[in-house]
Amino acid sequence: MNVTFEPLAERPGIDVIDCVERQRYQLRTAESVSPQPADADSFRFPVSRAVTFETDSLVLPTVVPVYVRDADGETVAEVKQFEQASVPAGDYSIDLCTQIKTYVRVEAAVEVSVDMDQTRIEFDAPTTVAVGARSRHERPAATVTTTTDPMDMLAAIETFGSALKTTDPERSYPTLRGHPPALELGDSLDIPETITRPETGITLELPPTLSAAFVAAPLAYYLGASLEPAPTPRLTTDDGFEYSLSGPDGYERTVEQTLKQLFFFDCVTRTEGYYELDLHERREIEPLVDIDFATLYDRPLTEQVAAYLDVPYELVADHVPEWRLTTHIDPVAANAEQLPFVVDDLAIVRTRQGTGPSEPSVPAELDGEFTRDDVITRSTSTGTDTEAEYVEPGSADTLEQAWIGDSIPIGASKLTADAFRNRLDRDETAGDISITVVQNDARMDQERRVADEVYGNRADLPFDVTVRENLTTDELADVMATETDFFHYIGHTDHEGFTCEDGKLDAATVDTVGVDTFLLNACNSYHQGLTLIENGAIGGIVTLNEILNDAAIEIGSSTARLLNSGFPLRTALTVSREVSPMGGQYIVVGDGGITVTQAPSGTPNLLDITECDAGYEAEIVTYATDDRGLGSVFMPFVDDNQKYFLSSGSIDTFHVSHDELLRFLNLEEVPVRIADKLYWSTSAELRELL
Repeated sequence: MNVTFEPLAERPGIDVIDCVERQRYQLRTAESVSPQPADADSFRFPVSRAVTFETDSLVLPTVVPVYVRDADGETVAEVKQFEQASVPAGDYSIDLCTQIKTYVRVEAAVEVSVDMDQTRIEFDAPTTVAVGARSRHERPAATVTTTTDPMDMLAAIETFGSALKTTDPERSYPTLRGHPPALELGDSLDIPETITRPETGITLELPPTLSAAFVAAPLAYYLGASLEPAPTPRLTTDDGFEYSLSGPDGYERTVEQTLKQLFFFDCVTRTEGYYELDLHERREIEPLVDIDFATLYDRPLTEQVAAYLDVPYELVADHVPEWRLTTHIDPVAANAEQLPFVVDDLAIVRTRQGTGPSEPSVPAELDGEFTRDDVITRSTSTGTDTEAEYVEPGSADTLEQAWIGDSIPIGASKLTADAFRNRLDRDETAGDISITVVQNDARMDQERRVADEVYGNRADLPFDVTVRENLTTDELADVMATETDFFHYIGHTDHEGFTCEDGKLDAATVDTVGVDTFLLNACNSYHQGLTLIENGAIGGIVTLNEILNDAAIEIGSSTARLLNSGFPLRTALTVSREVSPMGGQYIVVGDGGITVTQAPSGTPNLLDITECDAGYEAEIVTYATDDRGLGSVFMPFVDDNQKYFLSSGSIDTFHVSHDELLRFLNLEEVPVRIADKLYWSTSAELRELL
């Protein structure tokens, strides 16, 4: 079971735990309860597991939107912050928008109220409630074998749409997009009989090349489209609609814009379905387009696509949420194995354009720092890997970038097939979040002290933090082999390995790595990090060059805080890079979408604050995660806001008074950026500045 329920240790109630994604959420009760197994099939929406117990109330320790549905599935109450609603005795399903998708079934009169910092659900008398939850963890349901032939590759990619849980506009919700089938190379095309692609009436006609197939993979998946070879790329439907995919900006950009436009309009149209949200983007776009979303919601997918694409992309471009990820790929058959994982993230796919620089460069303003006698670096040798080939992917209009290929990327994450396989094989656990910090140079004590302060300081999550110092090669090997969620290394590395008390430890000598994620805050740690991935780890942050100790402390400290606040590896590094001119020396290897902890609100976010007349301008930037992917919504509890926003990127800027800003900052520990410097929302340093 991916989901389990455990009684709370320090107060009455239960913990809902996602054992694979290491997420948990509390449901508090007035008196102790003893959850008993229940029928998961009794819920309207799918759940992995369910329990029952008797109580007269449930209290959620955060602000959570709540939907109450009657026996017919109709919404009878929607409750947001500073709202309350009551419904008479009846049979209800209560939808809780928590980190782990959770539903409550009850036969009673129900009152729901949401205040400044918690959510209460009260019943008219003690009654039996059923609580069901499902993990957001997804894995491929089958494996498709394909040859290197482009025609076979088209047939294999065509199967991706079989993972969609619906072809309605609700597939724009991340929970209704399943994981595409896995791909592997073989001597012949083999598609298991269990894979059934939906008949959507949509076809993508593509040139029979690996480049064209790879780029179109996310669009084909999202549409459940069939793929056919053709000299000119275009989208067609069974009822005669045609749309060119070779627009003025070229094939790759046209495919990207088409995916973004279709996805965006689905997010707007779905507000006519199960969740009739007051969506900010619908308010913005509805006056600009001649679309009747209420009517279109019930029309076939082919008609929806035709209506969406009849609108010029330029009209909607500014309203589309910032995409999470662009993946640049070397279009060779061996890289097809990683496509399903990229497509699962709904990433934009672009093909390789040139080889880029010969090696990563140190910022000119810091070049002289390495020659000073009083400056500490984190290397025991000098120079980069002169035999390696580097690639610098082109810029992209997304929050993050990644690379699939043999070269070492600069400014982008290095995706590997090993990392994705390791994540699928991740052990289930309901235990504490385990973090191991190793400091192998006493002169770097400042970063360790910050790690001591940051890791495990969340009252809402259980942590097991271990700090080790000055380890030998055998001791460090034992640490790497021991199962732990996160490994933060502070010290020296070079191409031969980690510097220890008695010599060098090469990660290649650790046969089975138990570490899930890591930060190797040392010079030239790329190869050691990649080896950790090859031997069992999932993802980590590494360096490409020599780094100065002061810069490493700055980046290591900010990254630790961001990871502790629920930012995924790749996102944490993207934000941290901006605090130091040496940020370009750091990249992520492996699966950068993985998180060490969960965000308190479920969606990591950052505030950009600018002082203005009579207050402040607060821009809220949200970041998608594997749990809250593209299509998720976010409601900021600021400035009497009652609207939902599509998550990912800058959602809006709010004008707030000094007191309103302070109240908002107290809701959650989040990073705050002022004049390109990073602070933390509850810190005394920020309070003094404001």
